[in-house]
Amino acid sequence: MNSVEDYFAMQAQLFSQLKYDSVNQVIARLERARGEGRRIFLFGNGGSAATASHFACDLGKGTIQPARPRFKVIALADSLPTLTAYANDSGFDTIFAEPLISLAQPGDLAIAFSGSGNSPNVVRAVEAARKNGLATIAFTGFDGGKIKDRVELNVHVPVNSFPQIEDVHLMLTHVICEMLKLRHDPH
Repeated sequence: MNSVEDYFAMQAQLFSQLKYDSVNQVIARLERARGEGRRIFLFGNGGSAATASHFACDLGKGTIQPARPRFKVIALADSLPTLTAYANDSGFDTIFAEPLISLAQPGDLAIAFSGSGNSPNVVRAVEAARKNGLATIAFTGFDGGKIKDRVELNVHVPVNSFPQIEDVHLMLTHVICEMLKLRHDPH
């Protein structure tokens, strides 16, 4: 990549390679979670933590509709005291799994964001989610890493560049929220 134009041309090519069926499945699962009053837990590290937090805001506020239930959404990276307490006392790989175990109930939804799909704390949280009866979704890049085989649904961005992966993940969360706003009340 040698220019701004090259970067955006590469991003456009990435969008043509995405499997939109998996994105539509995420929308359907979120819609079901909203209707059933399930909690949605979002997590990731670094830029992926920022995407998870941004997605939590957009789901929690940006999809409010009269006569529709609101999303019950929690971004696990947003509680710095909880993160640092678990990192200090139990190890960094527990920072998402332990709060998830405390807060989640069977039937809730866990959504992981991980460019590599291999972050030990994210992998551990996905494993804890499955063990505790949560539905699991991941947004990944590279080859999907360890997470791709541990979740029920993987939205994969087929590139080995963290900035490009994070750009696409954020854009996908925006389109997901836009589609959820367009859904009409089934009653």
